[in-house]
Amino acid sequence: MPITRYTPDHTWVRIEDDVAVIGISEAGQERLGDVVAIEAPEVGRDVEAGEACAVVEAEEDAIDLAAPVAGRVVEINQVVLEEPAILNRDPEGEGWVFKLEPSDPEAVEALMDENDYLAFLEDEDG
Repeated sequence: MPITRYTPDHTWVRIEDDVAVIGISEAGQERLGDVVAIEAPEVGRDVEAGEACAVVEAEEDAIDLAAPVAGRVVEINQVVLEEPAILNRDPEGEGWVFKLEPSDPEAVEALMDENDYLAFLEDEDG
């Protein structure tokens, strides 16, 4: 079972078959509200870790979705682009936004695991 890792800007990443699957975390979606649109990066684009490469728009706000690791975008979730509400129902499952071939798959290990992310959320909420 692939392990999900998180970034402080509420992005999640999971390595599946040597590909990094990326989206917004459930906590990030809850803070943002109902998602109404998504702008995804183009397939073939090279991104650096931390580079804003997608946008998740809600009714009242929008956030940049940054690549948690460097790599080349290999797939976009067309279903979620056409039906952004999927992110409201299943942000860490069917609501993935894009996939990339990581330059360094081991870089994922340096990100927060679920326990670290939950502690981060508690600190963030004060």
